[in-house]
Amino acid sequence: MMTRAFITGCAGTELSPDERAFFAEMRPWGLILFSRNCESGAQIRDLVASFRECVGHADAPVLIDQEGGRVRRLRPPLVPDYPPGSVYGRLHAHDPQAGARAAWLGGRLIGADLAALGITVDCLPIVDVPAPGSSDVIGDRAYGADVDTIVAIGRALTEGLAAAGVLPVLKHIPGHGRALVDSHLELPVVEAAPEILREIDFAPFRALRDLPLAMTAHVVYAALDPRACATHSATVIERVIRGEIGYTGCLMSDDVSMKALGGEMGARVRALFAAGCDLALHCNGDFAEMRAVAEASPELAGGPQARAQAALAARGQPVPGDLAAMRAEFDALISKVALTGDTAG
Repeated sequence: MMTRAFITGCAGTELSPDERAFFAEMRPWGLILFSRNCESGAQIRDLVASFRECVGHADAPVLIDQEGGRVRRLRPPLVPDYPPGSVYGRLHAHDPQAGARAAWLGGRLIGADLAALGITVDCLPIVDVPAPGSSDVIGDRAYGADVDTIVAIGRALTEGLAAAGVLPVLKHIPGHGRALVDSHLELPVVEAAPEILREIDFAPFRALRDLPLAMTAHVVYAALDPRACATHSATVIERVIRGEIGYTGCLMSDDVSMKALGGEMGARVRALFAAGCDLALHCNGDFAEMRAVAEASPELAGGPQARAQAALAARGQPVPGDLAAMRAEFDALISKVALTGDTAG
């Protein structure tokens, strides 16, 4: 059956009749959930099942941004709380083994939370390398300030997710850490020289290029393509993401409703496919925009279809484990951050 190359949101805690008809007609590849969609465990499971029934695919991917800290769509009491990514990095700075173990446990526990709700894809790791003076849109979401720490924490988190049977999404490729403004609000332009970008910004993505899904950055790299952000730049996607970084997995855009992308919605979407993205991501649940995205998105076929199918095939079954014991170990490790003189906020 035909699947269109886009991931969509929805407006509320259950699908409206219009959304049901739209999903059945347009058959998006996946659904992404936000706080507005999440009220209770039973409700989320019903919403996920409804989406999969509409698109006729029992394993259709359902995504969420559940990083911990500021970026988490599920919160207590629905699921336990998790710290921002910087906490793992601070622990790693004092004890690399403990930092990596805490990150693995964080991924494993977050993954278990998601799997219990039928959610199969988590939009992490975020391996952007922050730069002095950059926007705090990354801020404490970053795992550290150096490439080695970021790679170690990113790898551990993804392996924890995998042990829970949840797919990771590598973001924001090829790097959002130098952005001086928030791409949700305006278009960032990074002026760094290519050799600096290659040595620092691109390095974590190169190290984690084996991950099956990645999300682009709505960032202009002036030295590489001064006219288009990475999401809309064939130069960045072909020469940098696919070439220098060597990423061969399924490439989705960041949210096309973000203000970094100007112009009419259909034009935004057509531009990202022309540049080489495999999937368009639209998050806000606005029905008119959803239809515009769908109509501008092609049927999944050829290389994009093969990469999307390979990503889904990469999701394994959960590895059994004592979640209560893991939670106790996680809490004990995270508590060590406070003992070092840092805070977990």
